[in-house]
Amino acid sequence: MKSTQSFRPTLIALAIAVATGHAIAEDTIDTNDLSTLEVKGQTYRNTATKTQLDAEETPQAISIIKSETLEERGVESLAEAVRYSSGINTELRGGSVTRLDLFNIRGFDNDTVLLDGLPLLFNGWNLQPQIDAAVVDQIEIFKGPTSTLYGEMPPGGMVNIISKSPQEDSANSVEITLGSDNKKQVQFDSTGAISDKVNYRVIGLARQKDGQSVTAEEERILIAPSLDIQLSDSTFLNLNMYYQNDPEMGVYSALPSKGTVNSNINGKLNSDAYAGDENWETYEREELLLGYKLEHEINDTWSFLQNTRFTFADAYQQNTYSGSTSLNSDERTLNRRAYITDEKSQGINLDNQFSAIFDTGSLEHNILIGLDYLKLESDIKYEDAVAPSIDLYDPDYNQIVASQLDFAASGYSSDFTINKEQTGLYLQDQIRMDQWVFIMGGRYDNYKYSETGRGSTEADDDQNQLSGRIGALYELDNGFSPFINFAQSFEPVSGSDRLGNAFKTSTADQIEAGIKFQNADTLASVTAFNIVKSNVLTRDPNGGTYDKVQVGEVTSNGLEVELTKALTEELNATLAYTYQDVEVSKSNDGIQGNTPVWTPEQQVSVWLGYQPKQGSLLGASFGAGLRYVGEMQMDAANSDTVPSYTLVDLSIGYDLAQLSANWQGASVQFSVSNAFDETYYTCYDTSSCWFGADRSFELTGRYEF
Repeated sequence: MKSTQSFRPTLIALAIAVATGHAIAEDTIDTNDLSTLEVKGQTYRNTATKTQLDAEETPQAISIIKSETLEERGVESLAEAVRYSSGINTELRGGSVTRLDLFNIRGFDNDTVLLDGLPLLFNGWNLQPQIDAAVVDQIEIFKGPTSTLYGEMPPGGMVNIISKSPQEDSANSVEITLGSDNKKQVQFDSTGAISDKVNYRVIGLARQKDGQSVTAEEERILIAPSLDIQLSDSTFLNLNMYYQNDPEMGVYSALPSKGTVNSNINGKLNSDAYAGDENWETYEREELLLGYKLEHEINDTWSFLQNTRFTFADAYQQNTYSGSTSLNSDERTLNRRAYITDEKSQGINLDNQFSAIFDTGSLEHNILIGLDYLKLESDIKYEDAVAPSIDLYDPDYNQIVASQLDFAASGYSSDFTINKEQTGLYLQDQIRMDQWVFIMGGRYDNYKYSETGRGSTEADDDQNQLSGRIGALYELDNGFSPFINFAQSFEPVSGSDRLGNAFKTSTADQIEAGIKFQNADTLASVTAFNIVKSNVLTRDPNGGTYDKVQVGEVTSNGLEVELTKALTEELNATLAYTYQDVEVSKSNDGIQGNTPVWTPEQQVSVWLGYQPKQGSLLGASFGAGLRYVGEMQMDAANSDTVPSYTLVDLSIGYDLAQLSANWQGASVQFSVSNAFDETYYTCYDTSSCWFGADRSFELTGRYEF
């Protein structure tokens, strides 16, 4: 019983967009020009400050990844895009699960992704909007607490996508990609001026490929049109739409540690092993995002920006799962349950920003006053039943028959609605005094959450929170800029203790200090941090099995290094290093002193890019990368570890115009991920492990006109 699809207006838009036949090419950027951060459209604001302050001038750690880098590395997803940055661990559910973007930043899990400064609304179940790399112009990774500007957020940081925006100059491109796992993809991008007041952009993509797990398939269709309209000399409007249809999105089920990370009496499983059922496995998702940005210059001092997005999404899933005792003593028979989720979400994000720039004596102030609002309503239906077991070493993937499952005769056993609402008022002053940059900000949030209906927790929470930050940076004449900051974050906690006392908001404090460096051919930063997260739920020593009290604590200490340097006119390098010591510093669950899962102590990545400027290799580009991720804990009890791994990625490109003037605008790009086909793993516990991504490659032909 699958949910109906109902986004017909967007299909009409798709047909119109394809009929135009437009496509785009990005202007190339000199890889040696590392001294400036481009302003991405008239309404672009730096993620860390919601102002146009450059990342190098901001007293907080930020990593920025540009679209040229993503294209060079053949990036398809956000998870792939961030894996060469410090402080962030990605692909937490291995290579076969691609339907969601989940990160661990500075030791804390984060499933909230932002698009153009507004969070993508995630219902906490299985319906999370996902943005394809085809529309990404820039990715910003903001390290540390961000609640002062964005409200509810884990303390490790966040990832913000800056989408490609309309340009005045006409540019078009068409791409065709073929790759491993029978990948076939067609993509177009077109931008230019409709009139002297209106610029447009249209991006479209169709992709089909096999998933890593046997029997799995992935499909995607997207269309993303946008308009920039100069309504007057002082008023600017951007209209944008993002529609994505994912008829198939691979698999989600996990495998036990025996046969993957650990030994099994029957041997090791292959990296395409699968614990689900081809006859049952389904995941369909459709999402429509409609937004606008309105910017108005009130006078020479004050300006106003309103950033708004409406979200409509649904997902239907049929899947299987197994518990911690589901693997039989023969270590090959896995007992399973089959389940269905049918989810629909709709919501709105609204961020109103008043900003002013003025001087008081020798001080230059950039004042920001904001009021934002978020509302999500999500309807969730759920059902599960016992399913036939599977022999992992001699699998039959066609055992589950829907009509034979013992589902409730009256329909879904759980049918409930989640409502989430957040209102935040924030104030920030960014002050310049000669070579000093100071930032001070505070925010008040009201957060409401309710869950009602059959099978729900009947939650009804209303929490308020204050958060703040203060930071300073000093720009020395030699290019070095030391900085220090203090920042706070919060996450609402639903429920109550055994005495009926509602849980408090979980909060975190960070102290961060570092130094940034910038000159004509180098960008570098070294950052040290300490984060303490408080009010974490832990076992009630005086209560029952499921009773909780809020006295837990998690501490994260670390060091991050990032370097981007032009070694010569033709050769450039990027380096990222992470060291982090994360532990449960207070707990009644017997895990005090333990390290949370998905938290490697060390990570290192290096990428070298070579682009000859003369000779027989003129027109070619070469890239090679190495990624090391250290050992991680397998479960919260730290009963075992997941081995470290080292992966190599490669890239080769060529401008075909070097062969003949008739090929002007044509180029090819070949990229390989995990070139040596290293087998690696991630785990959440002993019954939930995933294989990392196998070796994959793709060849892209691109024509710009």
